Amino acid sequence: MKKEFMYGIGGVVAGLLIMLLVGYKSAPGLMLVEDESKYNFDQTVEVFEKEVKAAKWKVAGTHDMQAVLAGFGHDVKAVKIFELCSSKYSKTILELDDERIVSPLMPCRVAVYEKSDGKTYITRMNNSLLAKPFGGVINDVMQKASAETEVFIDKMIK
Repeated sequence: MKKEFMYGIGGVVAGLLIMLLVGYKSAPGLMLVEDESKYNFDQTVEVFEKEVKAAKWKVAGTHDMQAVLAGFGHDVKAVKIFELCSSKYSKTILELDDERIVSPLMPCRVAVYEKSDGKTYITRMNNSLLAKPFGGVINDVMQKASAETEVFIDKMIK
């Protein structure tokens, strides 16, 4: 009976270790969402900016990483990072002291870039998944903001 108990404990420990390893290896794929655009880079940027405006969001900032790195003598494919803001969502989080802890995640960021396969991709944090552990107001707001963002991104992906 003692031997069976030890096998049981060993099985539980092994199962937990395997689960942790699988979780660790798959986490990056869960935290970021990447989709292929149905447009080339310039068209994707143009359509993206139009869709953001139509959704009544604002592009709070744009980082042309290709240009930035060229200034340091590096040659990389086109990459633009957009900082997006919806005041109705950011206000709800920033007006509450305890919820301000997520302000480093604001504004929402979306990247448009080319890969060596010649295709253009759109990527962003999986804010829906990221929000769940916070619960409460943060989860509610981030779920809504994430869902809204996906609506205009969906118009550009294959």
